[in-house]
Amino acid sequence: MYAVIETGGKQYKIQEGDILSVERLGAGEGEKVSFDKVLLVSGEDGIKVGKPYVEGAAVEGEVLFHGKGRKIIVFKYKAKKNYRKKQGHRQPFTRVKITKING
Repeated sequence: MYAVIETGGKQYKIQEGDILSVERLGAGEGEKVSFDKVLLVSGEDGIKVGKPYVEGAAVEGEVLFHGKGRKIIVFKYKAKKNYRKKQGHRQPFTRVKITKING
């Protein structure tokens, strides 16, 4: 059984037991989270596709920890004008373990 969910403006294909990194969630470590924006559910009774979301479907998960991604360097400059600007960015994320797919 697998599902496609939407969270943080991105879509993820998941199965039970998967561990994935999503955009930072407001839940604390060890808390349960529920994703109700389910786009597709595949099970024993076939595939259900939502318009845009599958009604009554939800995916449950558990927050493992919060972290930051690798540093990305943003460097801006203008040729021959002595303008240089160096900036770093680390995108925050939440690592989630999928526990159950209801669909």
